[in-house]
Amino acid sequence: MRMLNPQLAAFVAVLDEGSFDGAARRLALTPSAISQRIKALEDRLGQVLVLRQSPSRATPAGERLLRGVQQMRLLEAEILGDFAVEAARTTPVTVAIAVSADSLATWVLAALAEPHRRDGLLFDVRVEDQDHSANLLRDGSVLGAITADARPVQGCTVKKLGVMRYLPIASPDFVARHFPEGLDAASLGAAPMLVFNRKDALQWRFIRSVTHARLAPPMHYLPSSTAFVEGAALGLGWAMAPEAMLEQPFAQGVLQPIAPARWLDVPLYWQHWSIRSAALAKVTDALLHAARQGLRGARSSP
Repeated sequence: MRMLNPQLAAFVAVLDEGSFDGAARRLALTPSAISQRIKALEDRLGQVLVLRQSPSRATPAGERLLRGVQQMRLLEAEILGDFAVEAARTTPVTVAIAVSADSLATWVLAALAEPHRRDGLLFDVRVEDQDHSANLLRDGSVLGAITADARPVQGCTVKKLGVMRYLPIASPDFVARHFPEGLDAASLGAAPMLVFNRKDALQWRFIRSVTHARLAPPMHYLPSSTAFVEGAALGLGWAMAPEAMLEQPFAQGVLQPIAPARWLDVPLYWQHWSIRSAALAKVTDALLHAARQGLRGARSSP
């Protein structure tokens, strides 16, 4: 049993899967049937809703519609569950959330495990930098996001989670070779640097905090939290890495801080749509509990 209009279901599937073919596989339809449903929905609303490209993306009108439909889809599953409808028992509630790769690699999985084990919730996790994850709330892609932005997205509720501390690290050989006299503009401008992706600003923030200069060091792009730490241990470059991932590499002597008295603290917040959803409430409680175990309180760098 499904209460959501088939045209809306096709619309969400296209954006979730990124293509009409993917939506067709998910809904057990033909791509032609998906296209017809999207076209009928666009005709009905008088707006182009989906950009036919790879991957398929929502237009501004589509983003407005998606925000409402994502909430409707969550509430539908919960309502059917309240009435013990058969479809609700065979199709668990799926909650789409945005998290940073570092949070996912350190403390978030423990938070998601409990509501899945207890309530059968499923998760559609979108990896996005904490400085940009609120955009996925704005465009309707997710129902909640772990973000560095304390300002609530319109229609959302914000709860502070804690602080993720990042330390500037490198291998001992790398430090001896590139920073024998310590950190300054010359050494930081010449030493290879690891960057997660083009949205990762942590290394630049650290450089400016030390030198007050804008430098252009050589860079490696490594879009993996574990590879980031491993790459630093192998001497590829220096990087800002989560404190929670460094206890073992420090103990093994394969990594060390390049500036023991310096770090960056990134406050993290949980933003979610302000709707009465039992599933969202359970996810919120689980994240707040896990954050108390895995994140620091708000502290400033010396």
